[in-house]
Amino acid sequence: MTVRGLPDSAAAIEPITVCVPARDEVDRLPDLIADLRAQTGAPRMRVLILDDASTDGTGDAALEAVDDDPRFIVIRSDAEPEPGWTGKAAACARLAELVDTAVLIFLDADVRLAPGAIAAAVAELRGGTAALVSVWPRQDAGSTVEALVQPLLCWSWATTLPVTVANRSPRPSLAVACGQFLVFDTAAYRAAGGHAEVAASPTEDLDIARVVRRGGRRTALVTAGPLASTRMYRGAADVDAGYSRWLWSAYGGSPVAAAAVAAVAALAFQLPPLAALAGRGATRRAGLFGTAAAITARLLARSVETRTGLTRADILAALAHPLSIAAYTRLSARSHLAHRRGVLTWKSRPLPTTAGGSPT
Repeated sequence: MTVRGLPDSAAAIEPITVCVPARDEVDRLPDLIADLRAQTGAPRMRVLILDDASTDGTGDAALEAVDDDPRFIVIRSDAEPEPGWTGKAAACARLAELVDTAVLIFLDADVRLAPGAIAAAVAELRGGTAALVSVWPRQDAGSTVEALVQPLLCWSWATTLPVTVANRSPRPSLAVACGQFLVFDTAAYRAAGGHAEVAASPTEDLDIARVVRRGGRRTALVTAGPLASTRMYRGAADVDAGYSRWLWSAYGGSPVAAAAVAAVAALAFQLPPLAALAGRGATRRAGLFGTAAAITARLLARSVETRTGLTRADILAALAHPLSIAAYTRLSARSHLAHRRGVLTWKSRPLPTTAGGSPT
């Protein structure tokens, strides 16, 4: 599970444009702006922030946080995405049209950055041959439900994919990406078609990485460690809404495949603890071994993600892995049901009901 991390210190001399799409992010965006204003090692950084038809005062909060910093431009928009586009893809595409630098970074409003994060991310892009570097922020949790679900994101790829090999592979199926922090060579982004190629995708980050690879360019996943973190969702309602909008698209959008995966996960990660508790002899020993293996994998994945020592919360979350699998199964079923009913929404907008890319 060795995964390359961002360098601890770096400098990025070339011009950089950071694009931040923000819809109803009044509580989070000011903190990101403060982090961006405090960046070091990136003296030619410019930041474009799109207030995407927010209803909570996001634009005003952004202007106040910017405080006349000339590196920042706040753009207000009341336009709704065109049919066949998600709001996120449409906002990213609009921001990208305004970029005139060779490096383009997309950041979500819920990301928190250490002072050298932007410079380190650009150095990672320029130090290799990838056209897209996807930076994986440490996923933080502030509630029990978040602690059950969020660690599964890193665990899912850290335990199933040799990332070092995948980063060198041109195969689209081996791409891993996190849309919270994407660093592009701008020319490669445009040559791939940009977000127009993933306009309707519920997982536009993963799909745009695949599009880049289909165009013959490499993508790479790196962990941010202490340089970037995020609390993606806040509480059970956010977790339900956030995962319901896209989990249906996993495994080709097939509910049968999703059910099969859930069944296998139950056998692999919920049956062993039951055997360890209720079984005897060889059955109990097998259950203990399976339970210990699952917990160890969770802890190793968390170490890969944080690049720091494990906390008490990390250990408790790993011990609760069977409950995490149950939570995932519930979210997957909820997502498929909402998709079948055609009631998928995100931030008060209806979502496309297909997993396709370009609407054209």
